[in-house]
Amino acid sequence: MAVATTIVNQWQQRLQADLPDQSHDTHTAITQWLCGEDTERFESLSRKDLIIATKAIDYRYRIFYQTYWGLPPDRAYQTLMRKLGGLFLVRSKIRTWIALSRDRQRQVKDVLQEIIQEMLQSDRHLQQQLSWIAKITKRPQLRNLLTMATIEEYCLRPIRNQPLIVYRFVNYLRRSQRGGMTQVPGAQLIQLISEEIGTDDTDSTISLFDLQAVSTYEQQQDFDETQRARESVKDGFMDYLQDALGEPATQWLELHLQGYTQDNIAKQLNLSINQVYRLREKISYHAIRIFTLKEQPELVLGWLKTTLTDHDLGLTASQWQTYWQTLEPAQQQLLSELKQGKNLDEVAQKLGCKSKQVMSEWAKLYLAAQNLRT
Repeated sequence: MAVATTIVNQWQQRLQADLPDQSHDTHTAITQWLCGEDTERFESLSRKDLIIATKAIDYRYRIFYQTYWGLPPDRAYQTLMRKLGGLFLVRSKIRTWIALSRDRQRQVKDVLQEIIQEMLQSDRHLQQQLSWIAKITKRPQLRNLLTMATIEEYCLRPIRNQPLIVYRFVNYLRRSQRGGMTQVPGAQLIQLISEEIGTDDTDSTISLFDLQAVSTYEQQQDFDETQRARESVKDGFMDYLQDALGEPATQWLELHLQGYTQDNIAKQLNLSINQVYRLREKISYHAIRIFTLKEQPELVLGWLKTTLTDHDLGLTASQWQTYWQTLEPAQQQLLSELKQGKNLDEVAQKLGCKSKQVMSEWAKLYLAAQNLRT
């Protein structure tokens, strides 16, 4: 339990510094909420997984401390609704559904309330969390704040590049809409289709479900591989931003990946909207010009499937021909050398120029290809 004890002690000390006017029981309850019911899991984690786990705890604490701490129950609830309703994906999907539904008087907040209420009643993870919160503290106000922070953190968890609340909304739609055989018009026939099709051999058939299962499995494998690559890129870029631009840049990226608008990010980071836009420009520059093309080109371009050697910068055959014809002979030679797998220093030496010049030209060529691709 050495690792778990160390983590618990660190958070106890931090809470004593951040909340010096609170009792020891309050510090203990918040620490137990942050670390979870099963602290023994920290002992079996690898170094990389332990780093991810500690970052997750810190992220959860920032939600609690920066957003909900000190608020009365009604304001905490309003804050939760405002933050979840401020997500662009959630707001746009709900508004579209309301516009197409019969009840057009409903508001985004009304639908969100129903979704969260449904989650609290049926979601096992949230039920376990609420049960754990009830065990660690008897104070109603602290319970309320921990519950609001738990719901926000859970709803914002990224699933396939979208917050989990988006998928809960889709499930809500499926349950709220009418379905089944009652929706089949009476004037039309229902055609039953076999899951199997015949082959030239009269004694054998091919199951469509088998083919679908294989296709589904292959798609899942591709998705898992893409997710692993995405996480590697995200972790690498987070570390790079921390060193290059500091903590505000990493916080901006976390909020941006969760779907927050620039206005909401400005409120979360306590910055002006102009400062947030300048920060976004800096991060965009570092993401493309430095991290992607200088620091980790193989990692990022492999994830985006825009490598020069394997993917022709992500261009189709016709796009590549169009792109190639717009290049000057020197640019074509540069790409030809890189396409053979040579690094920038080797290309610079062969072309008789400096590595910085080759790097600058390569960046221009890559960005021009992406503009054509999009």
